[in-house]
Order: sequence, then structure tokens, then C-alpha cells
Amino acid sequence: MIAAFGLAACHGPQQQADAETEEVIVVDNTLSEAEIADGWMLLFDGETPGKWRGYNKDFFPTGWEVADGMLRCFSSGRGEAGGLEGGDIIYDEKFSNFELSLEWKISPGGNSGILYLAQERPDMVIWHTAPEYQVLDNTTHPDGREGLHSAGALYDMIGVDQNKVKPVGEWNQTRILVYKGLVEHWLNGEKVVEYHLWTPEWNEMVANSKFPAYNPDWAEIAQEGYIGLQDHGDDVWYKNIKLREL
Repeated sequence: MIAAFGLAACHGPQQQADAETEEVIVVDNTLSEAEIADGWMLLFDGETPGKWRGYNKDFFPTGWEVADGMLRCFSSGRGEAGGLEGGDIIYDEKFSNFELSLEWKISPGGNSGILYLAQERPDMVIWHTAPEYQVLDNTTHPDGREGLHSAGALYDMIGVDQNKVKPVGEWNQTRILVYKGLVEHWLNGEKVVEYHLWTPEWNEMVANSKFPAYNPDWAEIAQEGYIGLQDHGDDVWYKNIKLREL
């Protein structure tokens, strides 16, 4: 953040009050002094891919770009298959207990996701190994017709009211908390999902989902893993990606 203060000479109480008024300007992809003191780290500086790379790749795929302070996935029109030069990306460091904060906006009819505790498996795509925070245009994409797949949901397991998300083209704020099995999804300042990994309730949810068909051991989510951003074949933008370990 940048703090700007009035510098003009003051001759009365109102002028003095005006001069002492602090105007706070939030600068994207930066940390405030308070955030630094609280242990936050930037996962994206707005200028370079940094430690982001393709899932099961050692490079940053050309289906993504860094421009205008945003991390953008290009539309391929290929749906979940993604673009030939795209694919899901991960931050090249594993985390266990953490709080993740970021902002995203989606294109009309668009679909993406934020994955956490993900593992790299050469025989699997990323969502076969990790829970997903759904990123979606609820108004147009077919998944938005049911809460289990709407924006903010724990994909295919815990739904969210379709009206919690902002309109297409506007920025949504996401927080994901993971701490010793407790997981929370926050969307635009409101907690919309809470669950506990590795419990009987968790195992039941997984059993009733589509995931066991793709990975019989899907319920055994790892205690440490990667943060991932999904290429679902649609334009999506991310910024202000920050994390602090707990």
C-alpha cells in the first residue's frame, strides 16, 4: 500500500483535519507492512511467472501469460482438455497449513478452479489428486445450474448459493484456509464452505462424488501439496495471490 498525506500549510481545525487525512492506495500484487509482519508472502509479483510452472512440466506454458499485473489463462475453446500449449499450472512449492488469498475474474460462460494440497502424478490430471475451489460464471456455464459446481463450492461435494459471486468481468476475492484438516472457502468476505479432511464425513462425501471413479484413493488427500490454477479452456484472470503459512 502507498499512503499519501496532504502537505499544504494548515490555518484552521478543518484544514488541519484534512491535512491529517490519510489516503490509502492499494497497489496490486504487493504486500503491506502489516501483511509482511503477519508472515504473508507473494506467490505472484504481477510481472513474471516466478515459480509458477505447468503441472507435470518444468516450464511456464504459453497458454498462460503475465500482462497488466494479471496471470491470465487464454481461452482455447477445448473445455477441460485445455489448449495444446496450456494446461493447469502449479506454484513450485508445497504447503501444508496455510491461508491463501487471491482475486479472480472469469469470462462469460467461463470455468476454472483453484486446487490445493495437489500432487504431481504423471498418470493423472491435477484434479484427480486435490480438492478444488470452483471458479465459474454461474449465470451462463451449465455447472452454475446447481450449487455443487457453482463459484466457491468444494467442487462436486459442498455447494454454494449461486448469488454469492460477482457478475462476469468483476473481481472476486477468495480465501482458502487449510489447517490440520480444517478447510474453509471464503468468497467476497463470506465463509461459504467448511469441512474436515480425513474424517468419516469426508470419506462419505468423497464416496458420493465422482472422484473415486478416477482415483480410488482420492479421499487420502495429502497433508502437504501444491497450489494449482486450472486451465478449463476459458479466459480467466488472477492477481494478488498471497499466502501465509500457519
